[in-house]
Amino acid sequence: MKQGAIFDMDGLLLDTERMYRASWEKSAEQFGLVHNPDFPRAVCGSSGMHMQEIILQYYPQVDAKAFAADCILRVERELQTHVPIKAGVSEILQYFKQHGVKIAVASSSKRETVKSNLDKVGILSYFDAVVSGDQVEHGKPAPDIFLLAAQQIGCAPENCYVFEDGTNGIRAGAAAGCATVMIPDLTPPNAQLEQLCTGIYPSLSDAMHAIANQEI
Repeated sequence: MKQGAIFDMDGLLLDTERMYRASWEKSAEQFGLVHNPDFPRAVCGSSGMHMQEIILQYYPQVDAKAFAADCILRVERELQTHVPIKAGVSEILQYFKQHGVKIAVASSSKRETVKSNLDKVGILSYFDAVVSGDQVEHGKPAPDIFLLAAQQIGCAPENCYVFEDGTNGIRAGAAAGCATVMIPDLTPPNAQLEQLCTGIYPSLSDAMHAIANQEI
């Protein structure tokens, strides 16, 4: 078993990617754009300038910064009243705590948002470190956020699991040298992602059982 475990938040710990997908569509309407159904998957897990670059790839004429802010603010307002948690989250966090594994969350969302959301669903206390996209120069798919998370929990990247659901996060985890495990949400695995992953499982519970059985 690895010494550290690093978790993405949106779409992995929390069932929020569907909220972002709906919000991106509303933002497109708000900005007078024709919504591209491929866009939410492409932008999933990104942050900062990389997010803005992806926005401009799909909507070249839009103010990318304002477009992103509109989407994120809408989701943050929704999360003030309800934060949906994914299946198996408490189970795997408890398992790692019982076995002395250091735990971090590495999310592209703002640090305050991450801590607030995790606190609302009662799992913030499990985490030894909270790392957000605004703490690193390069967001996912660059490895920076996972390298910082590994550093903050005192583990070498190669001694850490990374749990991710999206393409940008999988690439970032693999680039960091971590044992990257995919739990698909909106993004189905493809041949390229399979090559980057140590394992792909339907849920965090399934991943936990694989770890317990020393399969990964």
